[in-house]
Amino acid sequence: MSSPFWIWQQSAWPRFTWQNEAIAALLRNCIDMQGRLLGKIGSVDALSECQNMLDTLLQNIVTSSAIEGEQLNVGSVRSSLARRLGIEEPGPTNARSEGLAELMLDATQGYDRPLTLQRLYTWHQWLFPLAQGTLSKAILVGQLRDEMPMQVISGRLDKPTVHFEAPPRDDLEAQLNEFLEWFANSRDSASLDPLLRAGIAHFWFVTLHPFDDGNGRLTRAITDLALAQGERQAIRFYAMSASILEDRAGYYQVLENSQKGDLDITRWLSWFLATLLRSLEQALVNIDRILAKARFWQAHRSDGLLPEQVKVLNRLLDGGPRGFEEGINAAQYQAVAKVSKATATRHLADLLDKACLVRLPGGGRSTRYRINTQDISNA
Repeated sequence: MSSPFWIWQQSAWPRFTWQNEAIAALLRNCIDMQGRLLGKIGSVDALSECQNMLDTLLQNIVTSSAIEGEQLNVGSVRSSLARRLGIEEPGPTNARSEGLAELMLDATQGYDRPLTLQRLYTWHQWLFPLAQGTLSKAILVGQLRDEMPMQVISGRLDKPTVHFEAPPRDDLEAQLNEFLEWFANSRDSASLDPLLRAGIAHFWFVTLHPFDDGNGRLTRAITDLALAQGERQAIRFYAMSASILEDRAGYYQVLENSQKGDLDITRWLSWFLATLLRSLEQALVNIDRILAKARFWQAHRSDGLLPEQVKVLNRLLDGGPRGFEEGINAAQYQAVAKVSKATATRHLADLLDKACLVRLPGGGRSTRYRINTQDISNA
């Protein structure tokens, strides 16, 4: 008899093992970073919290689809999410964005409800609200895949490379029920860390590949659900799908290697925890930026700033690619504030006088200004 090739062909499947010593440091770092993040969330005001949650959920949806090569209408998804979160951001939506918003919020805000087969069917229907499929085969929506072998392949049609093959259809219901039972029973397990549980759930479900299409996106929704259950709150300030997208090739490679191996999934859990840690670190940077912004405006609440000045200062405080992280010059101020050159110069001088900005080294047309961070730290 030939030796098992796929992990699900192992006689002890799905009794996974891993080497605790190999992942202990990563797990400790994730737990520490998660604790720091959750501790700081309590200092964020309600409006900023809601806006940040909207941005995070949007990023999670968009990047989860991008991992599969699908580009979404970001504005439509944002409008669908905002309406459900009670945020006034009117805009056009469609059946696709509505379904994706429902799925994300159900997975994160509905963390107390059990994950059942019917709930998975509903998620799948939200993922594919309209009849879709290739020219040769329509997608089976809201039901398990058919009898055809489920393979992940690449390369030429006459010489394809099989990266993965899922368990056969005839035993799928039993295997999926075993997963769902484990997911329910492991939630309050004292012997399994919630972060490891999320990593195991991710690997197990994507290996089952129970649906015609959308398995990766459903897997990542289950991961979000598991993480929300571990934190015991619906507030989401980090988007793990964004970090997965940053190392998309590594993601597929570690899955393929682990699915062709034995039941030791240490390599997968190491990759999962390292990716989660990057997500948490980025979220902590974002929270620190939100808190710094709040302290800045507390310090300058009585400065009588003009709307144009407030607009530019918020851009600088928000940071990121649009935040002029190397400082802003007069021409850029003029473009953002939509004022004349003379007015931009006058506004910048006023902001210097009020200690909102500091001048960076350099002079003339190259003079740049940045937020007075000393003022923030003393607020």
